[in-house]
Amino acid sequence: MVILSFIISVLIDKISPVDESYRTRYTPLLVYLLCLAITVMIWELNQFINCKVEKHLSWQKEPLKRLIIQFSLGVTCGIIIIKYSVFYFDKYLCPLPSEISERLNITAVIVGALFTVILIAINIGFELFKNWKTSLVEAEKYKKESIEAQLQNLKSQVNPHFLFNNLSVLSSLVYKNQDKAVDFINQFSKVYRYILENQTKELIELESELKFIESYCYLLKIRFEAGFNYQILVDNKLYGKLVPPMVLQLLIENTIKHNQTSIDKPLVVEVIANEHVISVKNNLQLRTVKEESSKTGLTNIISRYKFFTKNEVEIIQNSEFFEVKIPLL
Repeated sequence: MVILSFIISVLIDKISPVDESYRTRYTPLLVYLLCLAITVMIWELNQFINCKVEKHLSWQKEPLKRLIIQFSLGVTCGIIIIKYSVFYFDKYLCPLPSEISERLNITAVIVGALFTVILIAINIGFELFKNWKTSLVEAEKYKKESIEAQLQNLKSQVNPHFLFNNLSVLSSLVYKNQDKAVDFINQFSKVYRYILENQTKELIELESELKFIESYCYLLKIRFEAGFNYQILVDNKLYGKLVPPMVLQLLIENTIKHNQTSIDKPLVVEVIANEHVISVKNNLQLRTVKEESSKTGLTNIISRYKFFTKNEVEIIQNSEFFEVKIPLL
């Protein structure tokens, strides 16, 4: 407003020159102060108009109507302020001959009206930018809430799936080996306690996840005995890294679901990690009859990782082994 007032005062002084005889009263400083006062009044009035119009018309719902009404009111009120300000300036502060006064009045109104349009455009532009910025914040907030809801939905798929699978195993063990079924129940309670305690967490330390995997693999050993072997080769320096809860369990569960297990051909699962990734690898001996899948395995893991990193889950398969590498966070 300070800069704009200076430009307006210089233009008025150049376009509507006043005789040197009146320069003692009609000084550039006085004209500048008048322009500054008018500029401030017009700006503040437009702020007032903006607040009043906002109550009835929003930029989001009726932007064109809001623009026309606010712009029209702003320009009209601005011209009125300029006209009366120049009138009182001429009458009380710096009386001038009628011919010069009229010329000054016309010049001031024309130049003032043009700059009023600029001021209103700046004001409206500022309001539009502020609303756009608010909309972006709201959109990001909604996006975050939507992502969190999707993540919770993905996590909620895991628990029923895990519970159903293990109860199916338990039901078969009860008839085959009751002692083994008791051991299975004890270990299963520890495993499921871990799930309940960590189901609301988005990420968990690798150390906790590996302890859970040890218990989970123990359940698999009870079930398959010599038909299932596993190795966990992870340096304890990596224990502070993060992974989504139960992600390793899902990968190991997939190896059981899609591969044969027997004493003659045991399924061997290896959990190996380096600084950037942890992988679950198994020897490939696919089932002849494929088990029906609920599709909560790899798809779930890939989807969950998209919430945390741009690094992708890597899947490697050949005639000898199947391996899934997941990023350590």
